[in-house]
Order: sequence, then structure tokens, then C-alpha cells
Amino acid sequence: MSEAVKIPDFASSIVEHARKDFPLLDAGMSVAEALDRIRREGVGERVIYFFAIDAAERLVGVLPTRRLLTAPLETRLEEIMVRRVVAIPASATVLEACEFFVLYKFFAFPVVDEQRRVVGVVDVSLFAEEMLEAGDREEERRSVAHVADDVFEALGFRLAQIRGASPWRVFRYRFPWLLATVAAGTACALLAGVFETTLAGSLVIAFFLTMVLGLNESVSMQSMTLTIQALRANTLTRRWFLHNLRREIATAVLLGLACGLLVGAIVWIWRQDARGAAVIGGSIAFSLVTACLFGFSVPSLLHWLKLDPKIAAGPVTLAVTDFCALAFYFSLAWMVLG
Repeated sequence: MSEAVKIPDFASSIVEHARKDFPLLDAGMSVAEALDRIRREGVGERVIYFFAIDAAERLVGVLPTRRLLTAPLETRLEEIMVRRVVAIPASATVLEACEFFVLYKFFAFPVVDEQRRVVGVVDVSLFAEEMLEAGDREEERRSVAHVADDVFEALGFRLAQIRGASPWRVFRYRFPWLLATVAAGTACALLAGVFETTLAGSLVIAFFLTMVLGLNESVSMQSMTLTIQALRANTLTRRWFLHNLRREIATAVLLGLACGLLVGAIVWIWRQDARGAAVIGGSIAFSLVTACLFGFSVPSLLHWLKLDPKIAAGPVTLAVTDFCALAFYFSLAWMVLG
């Protein structure tokens, strides 16, 4: 795919670049009436989605072209439209609109004013003019979906470079997710305080605390990285999720058993403490399974929620993994070592 893209001034208003050649459809009309209006008014240069409005001309839904063309003619638009519409505010800049495309990966967005009235439509061709033709040029080599992923990925890299000039924007984008790590660290500290007596009574538990956390974080990051890469090339469906979840569970069990037995053997050889070895090895075996599952599930959930897993998954995954690992580690130590 050609890398030549047309990039407008990122500081300019998105309204200046929004297209006006699109039909708006009344949510109460039928599919047949909608198609008649489209024929009369035309569809402009490119139409990827159609937008539905209410009696006050406020945006209330979006109609993917395929859904409009395949629905029975007597069906009301309000029955088939998607009511959860992501819209770009008219006050946004081109840079902020660019973030919408990278985050949600939709091909087009309506631009709305404060009353939710549609004032324009902007599609991804604003940033990559060859986007919609790329599938035809490379149809024999790969799917349009994969071509689209390449364009969004390239757009993301370009956006990251633009953001690099604004430390405050980078801070606002990344800091909220780091609060998950702060919260988890505080919770872990409080949890360790609850089991202070157990830690004081068995130094071997304290000695291997860093290893337990390190193994959990390493395994969860491995799983998370592989999952994010897989989500770039696959559509997140229930079938895909369950298939990969079963495979991840099998891998997690093998990793947990291998690491648990190895570390347990090290503890027994070094300290001649069978109960301590059982606690540490068992904790590692169980917690690595949960670490794998969190590493797979968290980025999948964030992807489904249209959040950026590359930024958010790391802090969230590590926060949940660390707390669960310590909770099981300390609880098992308390029950076995008393």
C-alpha cells in the first residue's frame, strides 16, 4: 500500500474539513422511504454510514450501509439503526478528530454541535486519501480489513509523533491509566500489612516475594503483548475469544506447573523447608494461571470497549495481577505456616 497520505493542519477546526454532501434520514421513516430520499438527494462523494435524526434534527442513530440495503423495505429505521453513536464535537480540532479514528477505528464520524445536530461528516480519507481504494488495489493479496488496520496503524504512529510535541497532551492521555498502578500498589501494601505477622514468622516467604511478583508480571505481559498483536489481525468475536481463552488456559497451566515446581525445588534445596516450598511453589503455579488469563482478558475487554489496549492494558493488567497474586500468596502462607 502506498504510504502517501494527505494530512491537514492538525490545529485547524474539524468543521473546516467536514463534508456536507450527505443525506440525513428521519429515524421514523421506513427503509423504502429512506432509499427514495437517498436517490433524490444523492450520496455525495463517499458514504460509509447513514445518520438518523429525530424530529428536532438531533442525531439519534447510525445506519451502516449494509444494514440499510439488506433490511425489509417496510422496516422503520429506528428498528435497525445503532443508537450508540460516537460523534465528534464541532469544537474539536483535526488532531482531536484524528484521535477518534485511532481509538474507535470507524471509517467515518458525524460532526455535531452542542444540540447534537449534524453539521458535517468526516471520514478517514481526510488523513489517508487512498484508504477506500486500497482494497481494490490489493484485493488479491489481502482483505480490506487488514488494509484498513494498516492505515489506522500508520495514522496512530503519525498521531504519536504529533503528540510528542505536546508533553501535556501525552500526560493527559497516559496518566489516568497509571492511577490503576498507584491504586493497586496501595492495596498491596495494605494487604501486606494484614499479613505482617505471617511474614515476620517465615522469612522465606518474604525472600521470594519479589520472585512471585516478577514471574506474574512477566507472564501477564507476555500474554498481553501476544493478545494485542492478535487483536490487530483478528476480529474480536465470541468464538475467537473462547477459542483463544482455552488455548491460553492450557498454556498457563503448563507455565504455572513448570515455574512452581522449579521455584519450589529451589526453596527446598536452599532452606530445607518443605512447607515453605509448597506454599511458594503452589502460589506461583496458581498465580501464573491467573496472570495469563488477565493478560489475555484485559486487552480483549479494552478492545471491545473501544479503548486503546496499547496504553491502558499494561497498567490495568499488572495492577490486577499483582493484587491477586499477593492475596493468594499471603493467604496460602497464613493457612499453611500459621
